[in-house]
Amino acid sequence: MPRYLIQASYNASAAAAFVSNPQDRVAGVRAAVKKLGGKLESFEFTLGDYDLVAIATMPDDTVAAAMALAVNAPGHLKSYKTTRLMSADEFLKAQKLAHGLAYSAPKKD
Repeated sequence: MPRYLIQASYNASAAAAFVSNPQDRVAGVRAAVKKLGGKLESFEFTLGDYDLVAIATMPDDTVAAAMALAVNAPGHLKSYKTTRLMSADEFLKAQKLAHGLAYSAPKKD
């Protein structure tokens, strides 16, 4: 099953809600991923450009897109990014497929 890296940041309203009412968000995310047929592998809060990173396995890209739509719909996030991860074996297969392909760079007049 494909793996995905999810990076997200909360907006100011969400930060205010956390301060006034501390709450665990992981259980809800885990339940949503499971309902879509996936598994939440990790969920970590971070410092920096994003407030959290998660890794999840999901059946396919359509399901990953559905997850992005569902968690963005409430409006508490200011950013959300999904990156499809490839295993070392998948990348090796890609290398083998690319081997021997002739592709030319664009040419100037």
